[in-house]
Amino acid sequence: MPRTSREVALEVLRRVDADGAWSGVLLRRALDRGELSAPDEALATDLTLGTLRHRAEVDWALAQVLRRPLETLPPAVRTVLRLGAYQILFLDRVPAAAACSESVELAKRVGHPGTVRLVNAVLRRLADLRPRVPEDDGSAERIALRTSHPLWLVRRWIDRFGVEEARELCEANNRTPPSAIRLNTLRGEPERLAGLLEEAGVATRPSAFLPEGRRIVAASREAREAAYRAGLCTPQDEGAMLVARLVAPRPGETVIDACAAPGGKTTHMAALMENTGRIVACDVVPWKLEVVERQCERLGVTNVELRVLDAAHLGDEYPEAADRVLVDAPCSGLGVVRRRPEIKWRVRPEQLGALAARQRRILGGAARAVRPGGLLVYSVCTLEPEEGQEVIARFLDEHPEFAPDSLEGWPPGAAEPVAVPGPPGTAYLLPHRCGTDGFFVAALRRVA
Repeated sequence: MPRTSREVALEVLRRVDADGAWSGVLLRRALDRGELSAPDEALATDLTLGTLRHRAEVDWALAQVLRRPLETLPPAVRTVLRLGAYQILFLDRVPAAAACSESVELAKRVGHPGTVRLVNAVLRRLADLRPRVPEDDGSAERIALRTSHPLWLVRRWIDRFGVEEARELCEANNRTPPSAIRLNTLRGEPERLAGLLEEAGVATRPSAFLPEGRRIVAASREAREAAYRAGLCTPQDEGAMLVARLVAPRPGETVIDACAAPGGKTTHMAALMENTGRIVACDVVPWKLEVVERQCERLGVTNVELRVLDAAHLGDEYPEAADRVLVDAPCSGLGVVRRRPEIKWRVRPEQLGALAARQRRILGGAARAVRPGGLLVYSVCTLEPEEGQEVIARFLDEHPEFAPDSLEGWPPGAAEPVAVPGPPGTAYLLPHRCGTDGFFVAALRRVA
C-alpha cells in the first residue's frame, strides 16, 4: 500500500494508464485513508495531476536525454521517469537531487537493478542539461507541445477560435481550477450558510455568477468534510450550476433530469424548487442512482423520484408530462480537462461521431416527455461542435415542434453576460473566458 506522496502518485498514474481509471477518483480514495499529512496530500495531488497535465512536454524533455524511445520502456518505469522529470522541470520547491533520489526509490519498487540505474542516469542527465522546449511560434505543433495538448485537438481549436484563443484555452486547461461549492439553500439563505461555513473553518468568497455559488479560499480537510456531511454545501463547478439555472425550474413544477447521476444538477434543481413539485431523476445504471439517492439524503432533498431508465425512452414512459427536461448528456468530457487531464490523452477524434449519435438518440427520446410550451435544456461538458451545435441543428431539423428559446436573463442577476453566444438558443462556457469548466448549452421551447 502506498505510504508516501510519491508512492500514491505512482500508483494512481499506473492505474490511470493501465486500467483507464480516473485520477480524481483514485486520488480521493487514496487520500481518504488519512495516512498522509496535509502537505503530503497536496504534493501527491500536484504530482499526479501535474504529470498528466504536462505529459507531452515531460516526454519531449525525456526524449532529449534517453538513448531509446520512451515508449519501449516498461509502463511502470516510464511512469517513474515522468514523475521525476515533472518534479525537475516544474516544481521549484523540490530540489533536483531529491527528485532523482526519490525516483530511484520508486524504481526499486517496480523494476530491477538495471532499470534503477537507468532511472538514476536519465534523471541526473535531465537535471544537468535542462533541455528547453522550442519557442512558441504560433504553429499548432509548438502550441501542442508547450501546453501539452494533443495536436489534433489544438488544430481543431485553432480552426475554430484562432491561434490566440486556442493557446489561452490550452493554458487554462493546465491551471488548477478553483475549489467551487454550491451552498445548499434548503438549509438556509446563502449569507447565513456562508457564515456557518466561516464559523466551521471554511473561508469562502462569493461566486461572480450565482448567489448560491462560493469559492473556497482556505479550509482544512476536516472542516470541508464536516461541512459536507452536515449538508451545508456540495462541491460543484460554477458551470454545472449555471446549467441548472438555465433549466430554471419553479416550485410545484414537474421536471425530468434525463441523465441524473451523480446528482449535482438534480439536487440543485430541487433547491431551486424549494423541495416542492416533482423531479424524476433517471439513469441507466442502478448503482449510479444510489449515489444520487445518497446525495438527496445528505442535502435534505425530498421531491426526487429515482428511475432506472434509458433517457431515449423517456417519451414512452412520460409522454408530454414534464414542464422542463434536462438532458445533461454523456460526452467526451473535453470541457473538463483541467479537472481530468487524462481525458485529453484518451479521447480520439474518431470517437466524436459515435458520441454524437448517442446524444441525438437521448435528446430525441427525452424531447417527447416535454409538454407543449415546456422547456428542453441540453448540456454537454465539451466544446466540440459534433457534440454540441451540430446535435442541436439536426434535432431542430427533425423536430419542428421545438424552437430555440431566448437565453436573455441567464443567469438571473448577472451584471454582464457570462457565456459566449452560439447559434440561436445556445451558448458556450469557455474555461479561459468564464473561469468555469467548458460547457455547451442549448435551451429549446416546445411550441404550444
